[in-house]
Amino acid sequence: MLAFAALLVLVRAGWPPLARLDRGWVALLHRYALRHPVWTAALQTLADLGPTWVMRALLGAVAVRLWALGARVPAGWTVAVALLGWAAGRAGGALVDRPRPHLADPVAAGSGGSFPSGPALASAVTCGALLVLVWPRAERPVRVAAGAVAGLVVLAAGWTGIALGVHWPSDVLAGWAAAVAVLAGSALAVELWRPGRFGRDVRLLHRRNRPRVQRVLAAPPPAEPAAERDPGRS
Repeated sequence: MLAFAALLVLVRAGWPPLARLDRGWVALLHRYALRHPVWTAALQTLADLGPTWVMRALLGAVAVRLWALGARVPAGWTVAVALLGWAAGRAGGALVDRPRPHLADPVAAGSGGSFPSGPALASAVTCGALLVLVWPRAERPVRVAAGAVAGLVVLAAGWTGIALGVHWPSDVLAGWAAAVAVLAGSALAVELWRPGRFGRDVRLLHRRNRPRVQRVLAAPPPAEPAAERDPGRS
């Protein structure tokens, strides 16, 4: 929360070192995008695959599934982080009406304000929430793989906005900072409201799903020879 608030204050005040950093990175990456159209097209495709509404819809689907399985506290928390992430983005945009980078030859366009980055915020909230739900039930290799994939998705969402010239670097940093505040604050609130309930519901999901997985993975018993099934017929 402090990091997001600090970035909000610095951007609103137009702090010169941060402004120079933002302009330098955007100008550098924009020149690269103009010289490499294939790279730019790949980034545009990547941006089209993960808009903010897709991230929030994914959290909504996960919440519905958790509710159906009886994990009411994790389901409510999942909905809460999606709504809080959306609210944080709206609040930041209202407090800092920051225009997007203005480039002479833009390669992409965005709508609305620039601060904070919506894709960076939504991807970090979504990936962070899914990691929180998966982590207690997963084995170490699954945790490593899930963490790596989540990190790549979050970095790609942030990098794409800067490289296409639709967000300043500080917009992306603010989106990530807001996501951390949303995830940590909501998890702390749930723990204070229902101590230990979140973890118990997640472990309950693990116990309920284990027999189903074992039935799917278990090999069928070997067929008995005909002579053993009916000794009298030999």
